[in-house]
Amino acid sequence: MSPVLAIIATTSADLPNAQELSSQLNLPCLGVASPSEINEVPQVLACGEQLQLCATGRKAPGPVSVDFVGGALAHRRKYGGGKAQPVAKAVGLRPGFYPRVLDATAGLGRDAFVLATLGCEVKMLERNPVVRLLLKDGLRRLQEAATADPELAAIAGLLSLADDIAPAADWLAQQAEESWPVVYLDPMFPPRGKSAKVKKEMVAFHHLVGEDLDADDLLEPALRACYYRTVVKRPKVAPYLADKKPMLSFEGKSGRFDIYTKHGVPG
Repeated sequence: MSPVLAIIATTSADLPNAQELSSQLNLPCLGVASPSEINEVPQVLACGEQLQLCATGRKAPGPVSVDFVGGALAHRRKYGGGKAQPVAKAVGLRPGFYPRVLDATAGLGRDAFVLATLGCEVKMLERNPVVRLLLKDGLRRLQEAATADPELAAIAGLLSLADDIAPAADWLAQQAEESWPVVYLDPMFPPRGKSAKVKKEMVAFHHLVGEDLDADDLLEPALRACYYRTVVKRPKVAPYLADKKPMLSFEGKSGRFDIYTKHGVPG
């Protein structure tokens, strides 16, 4: 069976890193190449100034990477609405209350980063080894940029990635009861209909990660581990996680936040 993912280097200087990654993931290394010139695998990890997940072929969409410094997240950090953002309201953020958050399904870390920019200490969990590498690469570049930018330094100090690669349900089950103020869940959910089509640049990412078929298993250990609340981000059309109705739901621009409370957040 042909591999679905391979490693490439952007330049010859990046080739040693690509070869090391190839050994680490037990994936073929195709040397120095461009994703548009590759047809033998549907996607590649490109080692260069940043690590990128790329679909291959001449008409492939743009790459996916984790960029906590520039791009869309930089714009959101500066102009995204601060504490008025739906994710901030969902976790209960308010003046003087910046809860520690466990993002148990971190993905590309976007919501975790937003919460860190607003003052929350956030630990990310991610079980997919390739996505973990993208996150680690994004954190590395954030820490490098933080040396010259005090604002980024404060954010970098609040954002971390757990070393564990265990499934989130298992990791949560090992936590002490009510040891995390907020547990945040955003499991993958299959898109439905034209209105929920995956953005072109995310096609490779969704092919890699697939659906979280065990997503329902997350809720019970999350509720046990949280103190204030568990927040579940869902598409607007998605059923409740584990078919359990939340105490509160409200909609954001692109989805819905279901909130399961245990203890009230400080007023």
